[in-house]
Amino acid sequence: MNFALVGNARTNSATFVAAVGWPALGAVGVAGFSVGFFLWYALALQGPHSAAVLDPSLPLALAIGIVVSYGAWIAYSRYFARRARIDVVTALRYDALSWSALVLLWGTLLPPGIVHGSGRAAVVAVGVFALVKLAIASRFNRTVRDVTVTFVVTRLPLLAIAELASMVIGQRPGVHYAASTNPLLAVWGRWDAEHYLGIAAHGYSGTDPAFFPLYPVLIRALGTLTGSQLLAGLLISNAASFFALLYLYKLVEHEYNRQVAQRATFYVSIFPTAIFFSAVYSESLFLFLTVASFYYMRERRWLTAGAFGFFAALTRSEGVLLAAPMLIEWWVAAREGGREFFRYAFDDVVKPLVGLALVPLGLATYMAYLWVLRGDPLLFSHVQSHWGRELAPPWASVAKTIGKIAHSHTPQTVANQSLELAFTLLMVVALIVGFRRLRLSYVVYMALSILVPMSTASLMSMPRFALVLFPMFALFGLWGARQFFNNAYVAFSLSLLGLFTVLFADWYWVA
Repeated sequence: MNFALVGNARTNSATFVAAVGWPALGAVGVAGFSVGFFLWYALALQGPHSAAVLDPSLPLALAIGIVVSYGAWIAYSRYFARRARIDVVTALRYDALSWSALVLLWGTLLPPGIVHGSGRAAVVAVGVFALVKLAIASRFNRTVRDVTVTFVVTRLPLLAIAELASMVIGQRPGVHYAASTNPLLAVWGRWDAEHYLGIAAHGYSGTDPAFFPLYPVLIRALGTLTGSQLLAGLLISNAASFFALLYLYKLVEHEYNRQVAQRATFYVSIFPTAIFFSAVYSESLFLFLTVASFYYMRERRWLTAGAFGFFAALTRSEGVLLAAPMLIEWWVAAREGGREFFRYAFDDVVKPLVGLALVPLGLATYMAYLWVLRGDPLLFSHVQSHWGRELAPPWASVAKTIGKIAHSHTPQTVANQSLELAFTLLMVVALIVGFRRLRLSYVVYMALSILVPMSTASLMSMPRFALVLFPMFALFGLWGARQFFNNAYVAFSLSLLGLFTVLFADWYWVA
């Protein structure tokens, strides 16, 4: 079946039904009916409405749900067929399985005594819907399959190790923040998670402005459905982690080949601080947004790259650094295009400039918010003094760390400072050694991403900053073709990842 048949479904309805089959059509129809009813039910729960509003709105909602579901089913199947290189009929039949999951929306009718029953039913239905689509995509698309396997085989052991560590070893002595009364969930709400969850629940206060708003805003939005902001944070972090790996795979494959992409995604997944991809931290969201922005830069889709850069700058201050590689890629595109490049001014000039402007706009938006909230647009920087951070040359951070190691009498301090120094050196060495192997935009972004945190008179959290330095993992993917490097990396990373996971789970500082 070709695309034309789907596009002319109104005039070839009999042929369309015969080709796709009644089971698939019925599954999507029931899903659309369920979606329509859920939308109507959500409206009804918003407050008292007269019968004159509710009665006619029900059939309208059902009709909208059915029409939108059929439209989305056909549109996605055409897209999936093109990407997976299969015929549209096969895509339609398989994708109908995912729509069947939306019957779980009828869980919205759970008894009123079950708190957040409606919201959780919606989250479960959408979650199963997405997982079935992922399984189908993995069946036909090697990229999705490779990323899914890497994600599953690296995340599941971490989940098990963290849970076992929290139950068997126990927490570090002292009074600690409890993200949940459920110990299985609370283990993922350590350290900075308190700030993100606090912002999501109560807004900004104290030193919270150091933590940028996009991640807690998403937690708050999803938390209203799940009834648990901690659970919402975990869902967001792990979903973002998967998409970060997917975009990293596609980007590195675009630059090099599939084997390098496989190694790069695996290496970042087992990096010693990769535990933060699964915890209530913004690392996975930031990595997803930055890698996606780079991917669309390389595709010369400037507006999309700028939009991802905008959200990256709303996630962490380092997101604004994406403006530099975008400018470089635009310059490279202009040089490669020659005289013909500026022939289409809207595509080659206007779109890149708008995309470029979107990146700093993300930071400017947060600064404007802080200006209104506290009268200090740079408050996110000023509160860093609480953690001993201040503007200083990069070598001052190194000297300060070495001084702490030399004069400290506490083994734990020596160990922590040594790890921070070691990971800093790892990033710097990777930048220097890999200078000729990476594109100029990658090198500049990597250099700036190392320079900025080093210019704060502290190397605190450098192992975590290294986690989102994706050009380094592309470089590792290249070096991984050598068996010695691959074996050494896997041996050291897995050992440290296991150690860091146990430490994090038991309230010891990691990064």
